[in-house]
Amino acid sequence: MRGLVRVELTRLRWRRAVLLLLLACLVVPVLIAAATLWDTRPVSEAEKAEIRASSTQEIARCERKPRQYGVRPARAETRCAELVVEWQTARRDLSLARERTGSGVGVAGVLVVLLMLTATTFAGHDWNSGSISNQLLFRPRRGRLWAAKAIAVTGVALVAAAVVSTAYWLTMWATMRARDLPMLDGALTDSLAQGLRGAGLAAVAALGCYALTMLLRSTVATLGVVLAFGFASLFLVEALPVSGRWEPLDNAAAVLRNGTEYYVDVPPSCYDGRYRDRPAEGSTCDETRELPGWQGASYYGAGVLLVGAASVLSFRRRDVP
Repeated sequence: MRGLVRVELTRLRWRRAVLLLLLACLVVPVLIAAATLWDTRPVSEAEKAEIRASSTQEIARCERKPRQYGVRPARAETRCAELVVEWQTARRDLSLARERTGSGVGVAGVLVVLLMLTATTFAGHDWNSGSISNQLLFRPRRGRLWAAKAIAVTGVALVAAAVVSTAYWLTMWATMRARDLPMLDGALTDSLAQGLRGAGLAAVAALGCYALTMLLRSTVATLGVVLAFGFASLFLVEALPVSGRWEPLDNAAAVLRNGTEYYVDVPPSCYDGRYRDRPAEGSTCDETRELPGWQGASYYGAGVLLVGAASVLSFRRRDVP
């Protein structure tokens, strides 16, 4: 089995399209990190001086009537200029907590999509080129061949996503240290944990796309099914009475954040004026429900398990052209 896995890793390494997609897994997060660091860069003294020079009237108006600007009169002389500069720049300091719900989610999403494409491209090429039949001549045990390919694809996806995610969060942390910004205790640990959960989600998504491609025997068919599923989850689910517990995006958020909340419909009686206080958590009139991370993981794990079982059964029984 080890020999088979090594062979599949070698084939994976020599596939040009796979290398380009893995390169994109590095380049796109680097661009996201660069944009994030640029958007949160400190305001230079030259920028402050330029803004103060072009906003003298606004600063003077604030100094005359500071309370209208929410400034105490005792601090008007210094605070008014700072306030106008903040308005003009509209830049916030870098924060790991904020990025965990912003750019960090974007990085995880990019890795999931690119590694799904990597898996389906790798498996689809074997069917499109007909090389799968040649492989079976040397390795007739189909189950072992399917498993070796799955291990190679999933392992590469997991390692690539984990390395990129860890590098991203360490870059954010190092930048905050260099800028001497305050940081909450455990912020780096929580960010790295989110990155690793995202890497696990990307690996599972890659495995699912590989299994689906081995089942459908076509890259195009797999992409069509994935796009149709994505369309249904974004648009059709909103029009159907489906609980957020079963929505793909809510379950993905539960995995990344190790738990999230989703909204449910409550009876009309909850709005007739009898419930003036906040309803008790978990009651009939509570609009939010908890979605733990393990439930999100089981949601995707069950889907991949079903597709994988059908894929293995099909590969073992159907004729190979």
